[in-house]
Amino acid sequence: MGKLGKSMEEAKESHNVLGKRIYDLCEQSKDFVTMCLTSNRDNVQELLDSQRKKLMERNDALKAMVMALKEETMVMTMALNTRIEELERELALCRAAIGKGVSSAAFNCKDVPKSKEFVGTRSACDMDNFLWRMENYFRTKGVMDAVTKVNTTSMFLTNIVLL
Repeated sequence: MGKLGKSMEEAKESHNVLGKRIYDLCEQSKDFVTMCLTSNRDNVQELLDSQRKKLMERNDALKAMVMALKEETMVMTMALNTRIEELERELALCRAAIGKGVSSAAFNCKDVPKSKEFVGTRSACDMDNFLWRMENYFRTKGVMDAVTKVNTTSMFLTNIVLL
């Protein structure tokens, strides 16, 4: 029993030493894992901070571009509004000139040439030209009465079988 007791003592002692070494290895592993995780966390945080800084710089640049575009748009809008107002004034003047031009132009009979007679050709183009000249003649003379227009036009028609 002496040998067996001694072997048992040695086994217990080996067991205790082995248990202590396992415990030490566990502690060292925990410390190593903690250190690795901390290092990784710091690297990730540094990367995130770098990306955040880049994004903020881009955001600031975009804000500056948007502000510049807004200012440019406002300047362009003001210039266009000014131009529109100028064109509206010119249009009003043109309308007034056209409106007054025909009604206020004082033509006497000497100023308005008489229309040429229509000599009864069967060309639709000649007839259209004749009617157009008559309309302009009446507009220039200020003739508005339809009966007067018909009577006057019929005086210019010659050699027509329809009359």
